[in-house]
Amino acid sequence: MILTVDGPSGTGKSTVSKAVAARVGIPYLDTGAFYRAATLAALRSGVDLADEAAVFEVVAVARLDQSDGLMTLDGDDINDEIRGDAVTKAVSQLSALPRVRELLVDLQRIWVEKRGSRAVVEGRDIGSIVFPDADVRVYLDARPEVRALRRAVQVGADLEETIDDLNRRDRADSTRAASPLAVPEGAHVLDTSDLSFEEVVEAVVGLLDAKSSTSG
Repeated sequence: MILTVDGPSGTGKSTVSKAVAARVGIPYLDTGAFYRAATLAALRSGVDLADEAAVFEVVAVARLDQSDGLMTLDGDDINDEIRGDAVTKAVSQLSALPRVRELLVDLQRIWVEKRGSRAVVEGRDIGSIVFPDADVRVYLDARPEVRALRRAVQVGADLEETIDDLNRRDRADSTRAASPLAVPEGAHVLDTSDLSFEEVVEAVVGLLDAKSSTSG
């Protein structure tokens, strides 16, 4: 059973995905953390993020892994560092590099395969590119002002700055040539603007239950 959860920032993807995974008892994978870890590796190396070949060489030899929601780079816990400003401002640029995306997609598929192909996988191209044949595909969305407020509260940032940052990230994610953010074909679109956290979790778990009942 593979559940993919896609959508822009501020829609509750991470918190909902973690809760659903815990509820149904299967692993959770935050693919965005892989991109952030790869970005950190590139920044540490000092390569130009516009040089795709150089970035690819750095990421290809980096040991990226995720366990129990914790991201590691070459065995070191980098969970806090990849949420910092430097990585946040640079991750969209790295994410737009086709060869690097292909490499990270392969790592994500291997991660899920090692866990018996049972996982809740969250990101921006999961149901469309990484696991297009997933059992259940969900796309979370919310009104822009709701997303900005949630994000600002989550990271403790200024609301206006958060709005600018989300707009920048949305443009980068939806217009990049490689795997742009889009609603996956056949995905269940869920607007979380006026729903509580528990209501969203219940809705997603309901989709899984419905799929299980029709499959089994």
